[in-house]
Amino acid sequence: MNKTVLQISPEVQSALEEGRGVVALESTIITHGMPYPQNRDTAQQVEQAVRDAGAVPATIAVLDGQITVGLSAEQLESLSTTKSAMKLSRADLAMAVSKRAMGSTTVAATMIAADLAGIRVFATGGIGGVHQGAEDSFDISADLHELSRTKVTVICAGAKAILDLPKTLEVLETLGVPVLTYQQDDLPAFWSRDSGIDSPLRVDTVNDIVEFMQARDALNIDGGVLIANPVPATHEIPRHEMATFIEQAIQESQQAGIKGKSVTPWLLGRIVELSDGKSLICNQALITNNARLAGELACSL
Repeated sequence: MNKTVLQISPEVQSALEEGRGVVALESTIITHGMPYPQNRDTAQQVEQAVRDAGAVPATIAVLDGQITVGLSAEQLESLSTTKSAMKLSRADLAMAVSKRAMGSTTVAATMIAADLAGIRVFATGGIGGVHQGAEDSFDISADLHELSRTKVTVICAGAKAILDLPKTLEVLETLGVPVLTYQQDDLPAFWSRDSGIDSPLRVDTVNDIVEFMQARDALNIDGGVLIANPVPATHEIPRHEMATFIEQAIQESQQAGIKGKSVTPWLLGRIVELSDGKSLICNQALITNNARLAGELACSL
């Protein structure tokens, strides 16, 4: 890969060359998911959770047209305070590179960059999916197709609960993406530990995940693996309580004409307000929890 396009930090490069655990981290949560300084502080906490598990964090973003794998403290601060970062997925990642722009990476773009760098494990908060009303709008996240084509294991707290979760799971099944829930039978719903939907598959230990990934390698099966890791019980917001906030936020977004890539960050921001900040605290807890599990997995691999 041309080094003018892909820039890997010395720490991450050294870990990859030595065969140590590395965990990719997305950057959309920094630019479009939380206000400053909570976005910066959360990113630092997530990186520390990866380190505490024995692995090396590799936060990914596009800076001056370079896909940067492993941000310095200065780069992270700059990304945390910018108002002009592009929100990048598969369709527009190359545009940010060609225009030498600054951009944050969604799940799909982070998977692409992680795969280019040789990183197999990626921790995020929640994946995108099928939006409410997608039967009319056709609003379906590119994250789902990326999971079916790019060989990276993604650890999340489920799809974001603002989405149509049954339809999201159905699309993942159609695309052949394995969905494994960690240590429970019910699929988690981001802020809540249960969604009321049975998980297709269950794993109870990190070793279970490793053996599953090794079996896929032996079978030469392409594409990624989705690990749904429930938010810690001490920080969850019950599903029935979240449903009220989500329904109100979706109605308001429709009335305001919010569309496209603006929908998810708008809804997440409005839910923070409606929940008096509880959803933000929960979001910070779940992504840190995912980073910890990802670090353990990366080290085991």
